[in-house]
Amino acid sequence: MEVDGFVSPHSTLESPAVDRRVTGAIAATGFGILGGSVLDATGGLVGSFSPRVMGEPDFVSTLHRTTTEPSACAEPEIDYEGLPQGAPSSTHMLAGAVAGIMEHCLMYPIDCVKTRMQSLHPEPGARYRNVMDALQQIVRTEGVWRPIRGVNVLAVGAGPAHALYFACYEKIKFSLSDAIHPGANSHFANGVAGCAATVLHDAIMNPAEVVKQRVQMFNSPYRGVMDCMASLLRQEGAAAFYRSYTTQLTMNVPFQALHFMTYEYLQELLNPHRQYNPSSHVVSGALAGALAAAATTPLDVCKTLLNTQEAQAVHVIQAGAAAVAPGPGSRYISGLGEAFRTVYRTGGVPAFFKGVQARVIYQMPSTAISWSVYEFFKNVITKRQHEKRLRGERDGDK
Repeated sequence: MEVDGFVSPHSTLESPAVDRRVTGAIAATGFGILGGSVLDATGGLVGSFSPRVMGEPDFVSTLHRTTTEPSACAEPEIDYEGLPQGAPSSTHMLAGAVAGIMEHCLMYPIDCVKTRMQSLHPEPGARYRNVMDALQQIVRTEGVWRPIRGVNVLAVGAGPAHALYFACYEKIKFSLSDAIHPGANSHFANGVAGCAATVLHDAIMNPAEVVKQRVQMFNSPYRGVMDCMASLLRQEGAAAFYRSYTTQLTMNVPFQALHFMTYEYLQELLNPHRQYNPSSHVVSGALAGALAAAATTPLDVCKTLLNTQEAQAVHVIQAGAAAVAPGPGSRYISGLGEAFRTVYRTGGVPAFFKGVQARVIYQMPSTAISWSVYEFFKNVITKRQHEKRLRGERDGDK
């Protein structure tokens, strides 16, 4: 990663007459090694600091446009990781919001299957062999629109949640990486930034997750999202929307730390010059999501139990409490410890991995969509900001 004013010892300048400028400012993204582009006084691209390796894909631009005469038709190439100086956080927030909404909406049917497959006591009509069998049964017996019931509440929550998520992640990672290891990518900074961003993200998404999973369950008693929200407030109180918040954080903090560190590591291998490369973003995002999803499935099962308050599981808790101390037991399962004991008492160790196939199948394309859409919109927004800045400088020169 290059910092402002840092020049690689391997850099070369084509023409001594050119007023050389280094656009090595760290992007607010901070995703690692930049292209190291050198611009002339008119904004034309002269060269690159990054050496070519034999057989390596041409991730960086080759030397061209060395003339100092401005051209009306020549558009400067920029490294989208190198955001213009003073680029607002709204760049990341807008890209993150779009990425989050698309990620959750496109993969919502698989998420519905995952919720059902994590049921500890599935009803006879909701016992599925695999993901495809589940989707076919749901559509055949409950209607074609049933797999996407409740998607509206998730879309409403995903926009602001992911906007804050990516903006917070980029800001903290940039600041922390610069403090810990100036001029280079820091896996520790990536992990810490991911954890901090998760706290904000889950604070917004947790109520949406509760409503969404209640609506997704087989034979859900709610007519729709608004009916579910009103019923929860009336019967269980506002605390019901955050009953699984600590469990979700306990799951998502290691999930996101592992996810971001894996993504950044794979980007270093597949896209070392950090150019806009959709295929590398898709592959890195998919593999990072799959690994993190599989590792945190036991916690996701506990989170689903806390959100849905499955009737049979609650009965198990009440029966156990009555055997130890006769009297009125707790109506709800609360806390990670109680959820963990209930899952183990219900199905042993295998119960903690219920729905792992659906979770991995959901997370692989989900994280791939999220990263590829985020990087695409970040690239588009960055180019527009860069072009505006250049137009402003040229108008000022006139």
